[in-house]
Amino acid sequence: MFPHRPGLKRIYFLFLFLFSPLLAINSYALRAFPDERNSGQIDKEALKKAQENKVVQAIRLTENLVLDGYLNEEIYKHPSCEDFIQTDPVDGAPASEKTRVWVFYDSSNLYVAAYCHDSNPKGIIGQLGRRDYSVDSDWFIFCIDPYFDRRSGYAFWVNPAGSMIDRVLYNDISEDKSWDGVWEARSRIVADGWTVEMKIPLNQLRFPASEKQVWGVNFQRIIKRKNEKVSFAWVPKEDNAFVSRFARLEGLEKIKPGRRIEAFPYTVGQARFSPAEPGNPFETGHKYRGNAGLDLKAGLKSNLTLDTTFNPDFGQVEVDPAVINLTAYETYYEEKRPFFIEGATIFNNFGRGGIYINADMNWPKPRLFYSRRIGREPQGYPQHDGYVSLPDRSTIIGAFKLTGKQGSGWNIGVINAVTAREYATVDDLSARYRDEVAPFTYYGVFRGQKELNQGRQGFGFLLTTVIRDLREESLRSLLAREAFCLAFDGWAFLNKKRDWVLGGWLGGTVLRGSEEAIYRIQRSSIHYFQRPDASHVSLDPEATSLSGFGGKISLAKQQGHTIVYLSTGVLSPGFDPNDAGYQRSISDRINFQGYLGYMWTKPGRVFQQALLIGGVERNYDFGWNKTFEGWMVDLQGVFRNWWTADIAFTYYPKIFSNTLTRGGPLALIPEGYLAQATLETDSRKTFVFYGSAYYGETKRKQEQWELSLGVRWKPRPDFNLSFGPSVGKDCNETQWLTSVADPLMVETFGRRYIFGRIDQTIVASELRLNWIFTPRLSLQVYLQPYIGVGKYDRFKQLNLPRSYDYLIFGENGSTIEYQNGFYRLDPDGAGPAPTITIYNPDFNYKSLRGTVVLRWEYRLGSLIYLVWTQNRADYKNPGDFSLGRDLGDLFTAPGDNVFLIKFTYRFNL
Repeated sequence: MFPHRPGLKRIYFLFLFLFSPLLAINSYALRAFPDERNSGQIDKEALKKAQENKVVQAIRLTENLVLDGYLNEEIYKHPSCEDFIQTDPVDGAPASEKTRVWVFYDSSNLYVAAYCHDSNPKGIIGQLGRRDYSVDSDWFIFCIDPYFDRRSGYAFWVNPAGSMIDRVLYNDISEDKSWDGVWEARSRIVADGWTVEMKIPLNQLRFPASEKQVWGVNFQRIIKRKNEKVSFAWVPKEDNAFVSRFARLEGLEKIKPGRRIEAFPYTVGQARFSPAEPGNPFETGHKYRGNAGLDLKAGLKSNLTLDTTFNPDFGQVEVDPAVINLTAYETYYEEKRPFFIEGATIFNNFGRGGIYINADMNWPKPRLFYSRRIGREPQGYPQHDGYVSLPDRSTIIGAFKLTGKQGSGWNIGVINAVTAREYATVDDLSARYRDEVAPFTYYGVFRGQKELNQGRQGFGFLLTTVIRDLREESLRSLLAREAFCLAFDGWAFLNKKRDWVLGGWLGGTVLRGSEEAIYRIQRSSIHYFQRPDASHVSLDPEATSLSGFGGKISLAKQQGHTIVYLSTGVLSPGFDPNDAGYQRSISDRINFQGYLGYMWTKPGRVFQQALLIGGVERNYDFGWNKTFEGWMVDLQGVFRNWWTADIAFTYYPKIFSNTLTRGGPLALIPEGYLAQATLETDSRKTFVFYGSAYYGETKRKQEQWELSLGVRWKPRPDFNLSFGPSVGKDCNETQWLTSVADPLMVETFGRRYIFGRIDQTIVASELRLNWIFTPRLSLQVYLQPYIGVGKYDRFKQLNLPRSYDYLIFGENGSTIEYQNGFYRLDPDGAGPAPTITIYNPDFNYKSLRGTVVLRWEYRLGSLIYLVWTQNRADYKNPGDFSLGRDLGDLFTAPGDNVFLIKFTYRFNL
C-alpha cells in the first residue's frame, strides 16, 4: 500500500546514526540517574530556609554616578552582595567565582553595579547580540519585583560585550521578551574579571506610591565556559518557582516613577518591484507607498501605561515562513507588530495563571484574543470580474492600549481599535469598480486579573468584542455582525509550599448575524453542524445567533522531583472564539488528561539532569464518541558533556474522526504510533550542531517521517550564522478532496466523500545571519527556500461510516479516467450513479522568501530600519519532484522585491 516502504531502511539508518548516543544509554540507564534520596552532600532544605531571610540594602546616592563600567567611585566601598549559589552545574553548590553586587538610587534612576570576578579572564565569553537577542555568552542579570507581589517584575541582562536584554516577568516563572525599556548599561573586561553598571530610569518601572518601598530582587550570573549559572536568591531546580523566591530590596525611600510621556513620530517609505503582467493595469512592475504617523506612550498615575497610535504603521519587518496547509484550518502566525506584542502578557496569560505545566497532546488551547485579527487580510471577495487589486490588510484607523496595575492587586489590560472599510479595485478593461471586501470594524478587548495573598490565589476575566458595519450583502452573508466572548479564569495554590495548584477557566461565546452568515458558520470547520450521524448537533437555517461554552480545570503538582498533572476540558459544539481569537480545531470535545513525571537534578554518570514523563489523553465529542487517544512517554536530558536530548514515543489506539470527512459522518482511524527525537551539541562551542527526526505510522492509512539537521557557527563575537536543512515525506491514503451529493449513496447519508492518496515531499531550509557591529547597530539576514510537492493517486470513496472501508476507483466495477487536467470518477461504471469530476490536485509549490534588515538605534529609543524583502514562487511540474530541477526553477523564478526605510524618533516629554 505504501510505495516508499523500502526507503524506510535508509531513514532508520539515518535515525540510528543521528541518535546513536541516546540508544547507547539504554544499556546502563539505571546507573544514569542518581538516587535523589541520598544526594547527601548538599542540604537543600537548609539552603532554602536561608534564602527566606536574604535582604539587599539599596543606597541613596549623594553625588552623580558616572556610567562608564569602571567601579572606582567611593560609593563602591559600601558592603556588596556576594552570597551566590549554583543552579548549574551542581544545584546548591557555592559559586565557583566571586561576584559582588551593589544597588544605588536617586530621585530619578535606579543603579545596579556588579564586579564579576574570574580566575581565567581570557575565558570570558562576550558575544555581541542585537537588543533582546540571547547569545551564547557570559551574562549578568538583575531582576526586580517592584510590587513585591511575588508573581511579576522585570529582568535586565548585560554581557561583557555590552549586549542588552530586557524582559517582563509574570506568572512567577514566565517571561515576556517583547517589552523594550529605555535604559543604559556599560560593561568592561578588567584584569580579574568583568564589570557592569546599569542605569534604569524610575519612569520605566511601575510601582505603588509609598514613602518607603520594599521590592523583590534577585541577581544572577552565567559563566558560559563552565555552563555555570548562579543566583543570589537561589531556587532548587526541582522547584518550579522564580519571582516568588526573590530576596527583599529595602532602603528605597521618597521615590516616584515620575511622569512618563513619550512620543514616537515615524515616517516610512516603500518601493515594490515585481515582474510586469501584460494587460494587467495593476501589475506594471513597480509600486510606491509612503506613510507617516505618531505613537504616544504615557504613564498614568503610578501604575498604568497608555499607548495610543494615530495612522499607525502596522507593517512587519520579518516575513512569515512558507507552509503548505492541506487541512481545513487556517495557519497560525506569530504576532510581530510592536504595538501589539509589547505588554501582551496580560492578555496572553489568560487561563494559565498558577499552572506552569504544559503537556497537552490534543487540546486545541483556544486563544480568546489573537491580535493578528486586528488589521487582518480582508475576508470578502469582489463582485465584478476582471483584473483585481486586493488590499493585503485592513487599515487600522486608530488604536489605544491601557496596561498596568490598578487598585489593590488588579492587573488591567484594554485594547480598542477601529479598522477602515477596504475595497478591491476591479478593472475589466472597459470600466473600474470598487467592491467592498472588508467592513468598518470595531475591536474591543478588556482584561482584568486580581491577585491575592502574594499570588497564592487569583481570579480574572477577559471580554472581547467585535462589531462590524455590514453594508454590503456579500459581507452580510459571510461575516457575523457581532461577536462576543466573556470568560473567567483563576487559580489557587493548595499549600504553603505551593506544591499543588488548582487552576482553570470557564467562558462562552455569542455570534449574531444574518441567517446566511450564521448558517455558513454552523457549517464551517470549527463546528460541522451538518454531520449526518451526529444526534447532538443540527443545522438551523433560520438561526441568527450561535452560542457555546468552554472551559478547563487542572490540578498539578509542580514542585519537587515528582510531577503530577490532571486536567479535564470541554468545548461545546457552538463555542467559537475565532472572530477575535484563534482556535485551530473543531469544538465539540470533552478532554481528559493525566501525566506523571520525575525529575533528576543531581548529576549522575550520564545525565547532568533529566526528566521522564508519561501520560494519557482522550477526547470525546458530545455524543461520547472517542475522537482521540494517545499514550505518551518522553525522556529529556542534559548529558554530562552538555549535549541535550529529547526522545518521545506516542501510541495512538483506533478512534473515530469527526473531521476527516469535513462535515460528513464519523470515520475510523486505525491505531498508530509516532517516535520523535532531538539532539543538540554543547552550545559553548564555535560550531553547534542540532538535529531532529520523527517517524510515524497509522496502520493502513499513513506513513510519515522527517529529518532536520542544523549548524550554528560563531567564529567571532560579533558574527554568527545558522543553517538548517530538512526533508520529509508523508504518504496519506485518505487525504480529503471533496464531497458530492448522490441520493443513491444511502450508506453515507446521500453524499459521496472522496479522498486520494497523497505522496508528499517537503524539502526546506533556513539560513540566518547576524552581524552585530555594536549593540545598537546590526545586520540580519533571513532566507528560506521551500519546496513542497504532492502527487495524488488511488482515488477512493468512503463506503461506510465508522469504518475503514473504502472503494478505490478503478476497482470492483468502478472506473477512473483522466483527461485535460480532470479526473472522472464513476462509482459503478455503467450503473446509475453519476460521474464525479475533480480537478487534478497535484501540486509543486516552490518558494524563496528572504529579508535583510539593517537596524540602527541612533539614540535611546530612536530607530532607523533599512529593509529589503524578496519573495519568489514557482508552480511548474505539479506532482513531479526533482530536487535539482525544482531548485533551478526556484532560483530563476521572477520575484517581488520590496525596499523599505522606516525612521522613528523618541521624544521624552
